[in-house]
Amino acid sequence: MFEGRVALITGGARGIGRATAETFSQRGARVVIADRQGAESAAAELDGLGVEVDVADAGSVAQAVARIMEKLGRIDVLINNAGITRDATLVKTSDAAWDAVIAVNLTGTFNMTRAVAPHMVAAGRGAIVNASSIVGLHGNFGQSNYVASKSGVVGLTRVWARELGRKGVRVNCIAPGFIATDMTAAMPQEVLDGMKAKTPLGRLGTAQDVARAYLFLASDEASFINGQVLGVDGGLVIGT
Repeated sequence: MFEGRVALITGGARGIGRATAETFSQRGARVVIADRQGAESAAAELDGLGVEVDVADAGSVAQAVARIMEKLGRIDVLINNAGITRDATLVKTSDAAWDAVIAVNLTGTFNMTRAVAPHMVAAGRGAIVNASSIVGLHGNFGQSNYVASKSGVVGLTRVWARELGRKGVRVNCIAPGFIATDMTAAMPQEVLDGMKAKTPLGRLGTAQDVARAYLFLASDEASFINGQVLGVDGGLVIGT
């Protein structure tokens, strides 16, 4: 499916990003794992390339993309998966917590796409998939910074789909619901039960559920899908 293509996954050393890298590798892609730490060791297990990068730092991103192009000569798929949370209610959200989440989730997506897009445009093709969230569409208690960042990602996706689509580059995003990760594994059981109760399918999503959504939107099977938000949430509606 992706033989001969290069897929760059940010936040790819662990969790959803790692599952995504494995999924693309299994489909024949040459995987590039970009992360703040652990990228090289994770990539080595997949016969890929690992690059350490801080997506919030435009200089770090430019260096990483230059290295990828030097080593591999192309980037066919960009999965903007890197993201963080710093949850608190509005009046308890510090400047540092606000800035950190916006820097990684929103500015990081901007930095990576701005650096990669020219190479895709030059090639006349490419697929970019961004990570939003169900809360970016509906809001969520105690997540002003995270919701703002993920709502912003939806807006960027729609702008870039218009700008880049005419040049052969598709841009879409996914909006996951409650996903089982290392972070959720540490939560109290009653909290997990509450998450499941809000999800009509009655379970948390898996990293593989998200990875397969990334895979589909990046694939030729989605060649006429552009500027869309795909919910990966088990039918979840926040607040129900």
